[in-house]
Amino acid sequence: MDFASILIQTLNSLQYGLLLFLVASGLTLVFGIMGIINLAHGSFYMIGAYLAFVLTGFTGSLFTAILLGIPLSFVIGALLEWALFSHLYKRDHLEQVLLTYGLILIFEELRSLLVGDEVHGVDIPALFSASIPLSDVLSYPVYRLVISAVCIVLALGLYFLIQRTRLGMMIRAGNHDRSMVEALGININMIYRVVFALGFALAALAGMLAAPISSVFPNMGSHVLIISFVIVVIGGIGSVWGALIAALVIGFADTFGKVLVPELSGMVVYLVMAAVLLWRPEGIFKKG
Repeated sequence: MDFASILIQTLNSLQYGLLLFLVASGLTLVFGIMGIINLAHGSFYMIGAYLAFVLTGFTGSLFTAILLGIPLSFVIGALLEWALFSHLYKRDHLEQVLLTYGLILIFEELRSLLVGDEVHGVDIPALFSASIPLSDVLSYPVYRLVISAVCIVLALGLYFLIQRTRLGMMIRAGNHDRSMVEALGININMIYRVVFALGFALAALAGMLAAPISSVFPNMGSHVLIISFVIVVIGGIGSVWGALIAALVIGFADTFGKVLVPELSGMVVYLVMAAVLLWRPEGIFKKG
């Protein structure tokens, strides 16, 4: 590969990894703090993509659709936690798996009833529809760079939220010792609700951002769910920073694997996971 091709694949790896981080960060928070195995997390990504499709159709602007979709996703997540997930904290993992798998089926059926089973496209905003030339024949879409920039800003915002705010302090405390947080008089149920709604909104936002480049189609969250669980395991359950590093590792492994060893492209991600777990069985970072 020449320099321009390597640069394109590197940028693709960063963009893919950062987008996966948005999904996996919410999953690792929910899994690490609330102790819930949420198989429906990939459906949150799908819901975000369909929200982008529907709201863009109403408003005519993906930017406006995202601005409307983020608070709407947060509210939906909070309602789901209140109505369903709040009853799972003291249940065993089998019941959690059954409920969340049932949610996948419900979301897919609702999607089919409301918007049909066709593949839909979302237009890239005109402001970001251009491409940057990298050589005489190769160029890179501006919108992909915008996705990477947005994800980096959100990663920094998540760092500030968790490390520098009172809410973040309570989230970190709940991550380490839930009973201690309750003993201090903190409403742990409200913390759980905020964490779950935040995880839902991050996954939905990832779906909204990805909609113009990946299309919007049925069951689009299943592959993202599997990769997100791989990232959570590699990064360390409950570790947001581990999720960031693992997402970038997976982004590079998957992207360059498809280019360099296409015959093994379906295995590269899982080979990386196996290698990391042999090195550090608890993941790159321990819980925290």
